[in-house]
Amino acid sequence: MSINLDIWKLLAGLGIFLFGMLLIEESVRALSGRAFRRIIRQYTDGRLKSIGSGALVTALLQSSSAVSLMVLAFVGAGVMNMQNAVGVIMGSNIGTTLTAWIIATIGFKVKIESLALPFIGLGAVGLIFFKPSAKPFLVTRLLIGFGFLFLGLDFMKGSVESFAQTFSLEQLPAYGLWFYLLVGTLITALMQASAATIAIVLTALNSGLITFDIGAAMVIGANIGTTITVLLGAIGGVPVKKRVSLSHLIFNTVTGVVAFLGLPTLVWLISFFVDIGTSSLTGLALFHTLFNVLGVVIFFPFLGLMPRLLMRIYPDHRTILTVYLDKTPPEVTDAASAALRKETGHLLQECQLYNLRLLRIDEKLVFDVDLPFEKNRKKKNSLDELYENIKLLHAEIFTFYSKIQTHIRNEAEAKELERLIYASRNMMNSIKNFKGVRHNMDEFDGSDNEYLNAQYKLFRKRLVELYHNMGRILVMDDRESQYRSLLATFVQIEAADNWFIKNTLNAVATRNIQEMEIASLLLVNRLFTQSCRMQIYGMKDLLLSQEQVNNFDRALDIKEIMDEEKKKINDGGYHESKAPQRDSNQK
Repeated sequence: MSINLDIWKLLAGLGIFLFGMLLIEESVRALSGRAFRRIIRQYTDGRLKSIGSGALVTALLQSSSAVSLMVLAFVGAGVMNMQNAVGVIMGSNIGTTLTAWIIATIGFKVKIESLALPFIGLGAVGLIFFKPSAKPFLVTRLLIGFGFLFLGLDFMKGSVESFAQTFSLEQLPAYGLWFYLLVGTLITALMQASAATIAIVLTALNSGLITFDIGAAMVIGANIGTTITVLLGAIGGVPVKKRVSLSHLIFNTVTGVVAFLGLPTLVWLISFFVDIGTSSLTGLALFHTLFNVLGVVIFFPFLGLMPRLLMRIYPDHRTILTVYLDKTPPEVTDAASAALRKETGHLLQECQLYNLRLLRIDEKLVFDVDLPFEKNRKKKNSLDELYENIKLLHAEIFTFYSKIQTHIRNEAEAKELERLIYASRNMMNSIKNFKGVRHNMDEFDGSDNEYLNAQYKLFRKRLVELYHNMGRILVMDDRESQYRSLLATFVQIEAADNWFIKNTLNAVATRNIQEMEIASLLLVNRLFTQSCRMQIYGMKDLLLSQEQVNNFDRALDIKEIMDEEKKKINDGGYHESKAPQRDSNQK
């Protein structure tokens, strides 16, 4: 058999088609992204609503994978329950059938070139005249996306039609429909786009390369293969994300198996509405919609049962991150308050560890043993894992605080506990500020500008010196010494901030740094300094009495006191020193 298939034209057409789908998805999401997320988040409180919302958003967005990944995010964030998530995924399978209808009713019914070129041409003109931030710009991208979609179809159609002239259906290997089911599954899994597989199938069917039954089997396979995107998105995720991905796999696989086993019946049913012999494309689009609707009908009665089944397969595993709170009863208020104070000190240490690692500083310069999150663990947490654990620890501290409140009757004790919560919030805010400059710090570290490199090293030096001072304060025996040292450390932070600003302005004047870089550098210093302040604020509420806290706050507003502290520093009355070795959980 001679093969006249232009494989490069076919692949080029497929690539153009996929690029068009990508442009459509991105443009529609940018035009109405918040609206989509609002629909998925708010209008899914019920079985029918969740299915309908999933179908609607997928039909508009033209990507069931994008909707499924959106569902993964909402479930992971706790703003959507499992039942509604499963409903949205079921509905997305119906919505994604719109692609087949567009291709079947428009793609091959008119001269494709007459659709593609005007869309691309008008879109290109729009790209020239509109700013990228404007909505008309996004509309022109949408037009270009549809243009590329139709152009890709035209390329694939031309390639396949030339091949079809020398091809006969009798030349197809007699593997059985199951083989084509696997082919459809494999192609979709590799490309992670069921729309591309369906486009290929419809093109082959239009050219007479395959029979209707083979096309139907491949479309079923495409539905099963599309689950790979969500499965990949759930890898390493929390149990609830794994439940969503498994529900997607179960629904699509069971629906596919039922459709495959009942293929003759479904084809017979379709023949009542469409003449498959003369309108095979419309018939296949109808088949695609019909078996997905059938899947929803089958699973609808079990929509409430399915989350419970998935919960058994992937149960929640609560990781206890607290060191002192887990076994402390909140009703024993004295013990609970002491445990809460110690846990807040633990939070401070983990926040310090995060900041050290963000600036690639060896934590052994500050801590001589592993902190609780990593104690007896073979592998250290990544920066992102450490951040998530700190967030969870802060949440557990706040939850424990709310439990103690119901047992506190003394106003002084209540205010003391309240200060601990203020301390934990300031500590969290300190690492949020650090997290916000992570990208900038990486740029400074890798910059070919020697001045930026020097400032990056200076930030690291300032942080280590601060943590040495904080470590020394934590092990002091009396509150008065802690009070004076905290105030002096705060003055040092302010002095370092002022020196940095003056030095940076001087660098601009001497052209050691470009004017475009100064805004970034000043922003980093502002957030860095604010992070340092917040840790001192946290220590103030953690260590000092209420009277000392009040005096500390007043001192920051009194210039004379600040000047006195600065004079002590300048006269050598206060010297920085490395923190003494201490246990990682010691305050």
